[in-house]
Amino acid sequence: MHPERNLKLTIQYEGTDFEGWQYQPQKRTVQGVIQGAIKAVTKQEHTIVGAGRTDAGVHAINQVANFKTTCPILPENLRRGLNSILPRDVYIKDITEVPLSFHARYSAKAKIYEYRILQRKEPDVFLRRYMWHVFHPLRPDFLKTCLECLIGEHDFSSFSASGSSVKSFVRKMYDASLIVDGDIFIFRFKANGFLRHMVRNIVGTIIQLDVKNKDVDELIKIMEKKDRRAAGITAPPQGLYLVEVIY
Repeated sequence: MHPERNLKLTIQYEGTDFEGWQYQPQKRTVQGVIQGAIKAVTKQEHTIVGAGRTDAGVHAINQVANFKTTCPILPENLRRGLNSILPRDVYIKDITEVPLSFHARYSAKAKIYEYRILQRKEPDVFLRRYMWHVFHPLRPDFLKTCLECLIGEHDFSSFSASGSSVKSFVRKMYDASLIVDGDIFIFRFKANGFLRHMVRNIVGTIIQLDVKNKDVDELIKIMEKKDRRAAGITAPPQGLYLVEVIY
């Protein structure tokens, strides 16, 4: 029997045709597809643990997962073997051996998400899987001011998915910024943790406020109410990317 090892995977996937990260019987999920590939290569059953449970349609540039195994295959050889049989919309960028105490979710200190919008009158069929098309003109200065209000430690109850069972809705937002490149708007968020649908609810709310020509004070009022019903729409999943997990 080989000694137990803990392997850390860095994963990229295009989430359009997945029912999210988390394994679900009879459904195509990222976790399920990777676990199937690991079983095919190692001839052993393994459950991988992800840093975050992205929803259906959400993408990842650097998702992190780990699993413990007694399989003796070298990490790089395992990576090559997995990528040779994984579908084209998921790719293992790196596999490294880490201490047994490492946990992809609980060891994380912060995460970075991006949300991307195409702001123009006409849609682009080649970008429809990767951005939210907003035809209404947006005010970059207004959006940036709204994002600045989110920085710091706040109760984000108003931006959490309804029915969430988390113990605390308080999160610390280290960065909330906007990059405008022509007609592409990139919202960037870095926090010590994110509630379910938090980024999509934030983006949907401030876009809705912008379209209605509201003032930034409206966003502050929404946050103070600590009630999801006070906020705006949930932005669609295809614009959201898990960019980095920081340990």
